[in-house]
Formats: sequence, C-alpha cells, structure tokens
Amino acid sequence: MTGASVSRATVTQDVLDVAEHAALVDHAGAGAVVTFAGVVRDHDGGRAVHGLEYTAHPSAAAVVAEVAADVAAAATGVRSVAVSHRVGRLVIGDVALACAVAADHRSEAFETCAALVDEVKRRLPVWKHQAFADGTDEWVNST
Repeated sequence: MTGASVSRATVTQDVLDVAEHAALVDHAGAGAVVTFAGVVRDHDGGRAVHGLEYTAHPSAAAVVAEVAADVAAAATGVRSVAVSHRVGRLVIGDVALACAVAADHRSEAFETCAALVDEVKRRLPVWKHQAFADGTDEWVNST
C-alpha cells in the first residue's frame, strides 16, 4: 500500500494538541501511530530563551499542504498523516509543530513522521524571532 491520506495540514495561530492529531489519523488498519511535538524550549545556543514568535509567509498554508501531500504520496504502509505549525507568540512549553502518522507497522510510522518533520522544517516559509532572557533577540530563518 502506498499513498496515505492527509487528515490535516495547517498553519494556525491556535494552540496545537498532539493527541488531537493522533485522533485525526486513527485508522482500523494501522498497527502504529507515531506523534511528534516540537516544543518551545527555554534555551538555545547556550542562552536562556524567554519566548518567541513565528511569522509565516502568505504561502505557508499551501506549502505545508504540499509537504504533507508529498510525504503521504511517497509513504509505503502508511494510512494517514496530520501536521500543523503554529504561528504567533509562543511561550516556553507551547507546541510549535504537531505531527501524527498512522501506519501498518512502527517502522513506517517512525520513518514517515521523521520525514514529515524534516520536510516541514526544510520547506515551510516560517521564521522564528527569539527573545532571550538577557534582553537580546534574533531571527532564525525557517523553523
């Protein structure tokens, strides 16, 4: 079996719920569901992070849909994928990227989830503006 369905592919300001993404990919034929949460951490490059803001290019929604479709089409043994990237102001502990993959077996689920995360990070036109505890800040190209 090749070519999974895409249950969700969004860029949103809404709070992300990884469990919701897992429920979206639920499939009776799947023996494995793998999820990923990209979470805002309290440090980067040895500096304390106070918070951050993600800004998306207007094409971001179309790009994340394309990435999800490409990964789903290339997947073997995968039933469904779901992915969302959050934009706007986030605080430590917030989920910035949520992914879920349902597959017949765990190896396909893990591999496809990793590919989905990597492709979103590589292709999605989203920029991160980090605020550090010392009052400095920096822009990071893409997620």
